[in-house]
Amino acid sequence: MAPEGRPRFEVADVVRAHADDYRRAHHPSAAQERVLRHIAECRTAVLGGHLEQCDSCGHQRISYNSCRDRHCPKCQNAARAEWITARLERLLPVPYFHVVFTIPDDLNPLALRNKKVVFDILFAAASQTLLTIAQDEKHLGAQIGLTAVLHTWGQNLLFHPHLHCVATGGGLSSDGTSWISAGEKYLLPVKVLAKLFRGKFLAALDKAYQNAELDLAGSTAELSDPEAWRRFKDGLYHKNWVVYAKAPFGGPEHVFRYLGRYTHRVAISNHRIVDFTGGKVTFAWKDYADGCKKKLMILDGAEFLRRFLLHVLPGGFVRIRHYGLCASRNVNRKLETARRLLAPSTEPSAPSKSESESAEPPPWWERFLEQTGIDVMACPSCMAGRMTRQRSISPLEVIKLAERIAAPKLDTS
Repeated sequence: MAPEGRPRFEVADVVRAHADDYRRAHHPSAAQERVLRHIAECRTAVLGGHLEQCDSCGHQRISYNSCRDRHCPKCQNAARAEWITARLERLLPVPYFHVVFTIPDDLNPLALRNKKVVFDILFAAASQTLLTIAQDEKHLGAQIGLTAVLHTWGQNLLFHPHLHCVATGGGLSSDGTSWISAGEKYLLPVKVLAKLFRGKFLAALDKAYQNAELDLAGSTAELSDPEAWRRFKDGLYHKNWVVYAKAPFGGPEHVFRYLGRYTHRVAISNHRIVDFTGGKVTFAWKDYADGCKKKLMILDGAEFLRRFLLHVLPGGFVRIRHYGLCASRNVNRKLETARRLLAPSTEPSAPSKSESESAEPPPWWERFLEQTGIDVMACPSCMAGRMTRQRSISPLEVIKLAERIAAPKLDTS
């Protein structure tokens, strides 16, 4: 029985039961093998842990170490809380827009064999589209800031690459002396966005082809022929390039809390798995093609893992990127200029860099509590004390210590 509040079934359960079935059928890559191993070992005795004790009642527990793999469903909450805290410090007091860029399904076989190349092109084409539109005097005439997050899955776990972008509703003038506010519709001519995005994406993809940067084998082998490539590329100009833009958020304080739902999300959360029996995985999903109806999907364990592992990213690939005012090179100069221009004259000045750097950041569990409302350090026994870390324990020691803590206490009264 899973502890209260925790999902009854986990991706890790499917991995432990069906990883070998998947291996026999699909021959995973080295990166996929690492993900399988990490998820299977996450928060188990294999990785060791540390001993915690309540400062009030003395209750003890072992907290197992996590694998910290970005594809692991159990390792994202703390990382998300820390990311949101850092981003909130960079928020500007302006409206923000949410824009989603999606590539046609025809590109999926090529993208699966060339994830880094195609995803890099997706980031570049989408960011350049938004920056170009914003700099156009007809739309805004300013440099905006934006954050982009890559997702590669749909609700059914199939391959569906798309980019979530959050852009400032306004930007710095070209001379950097004023802030130009945007109207509610400056990013809503989605047909213009889609056409520009398509052109930039296909130009970059063709360049990668001409420079022999694409791996063309398997189902994409025929594209090695230049004439076949030309037909394929020309056909993509007639496909539906979907760009979806939402009106501004309710307020800047909602922006990155909203985006935090996307930044550290994995292909499927453990909470969506509603059953795992008889080698079948049942999970909840929304069918957007059928009016966003909530449905259940049932897959064999090996097929579930095949779909899940489609979304393993190349090693070192950066899936959250910042552009314009939000780019790293601009944060300390242009972003602060924008903040100064937007701040009321009576607003106290922000602490200096040296002051902010010298401040000790709160521990991760305090940031996690602030972002999620979940207090992971509250004693589960007396509910009044705080669990405090006593010492680290090795994998070899974990099992013996766990048996001692779980052993029934003798009543000597």
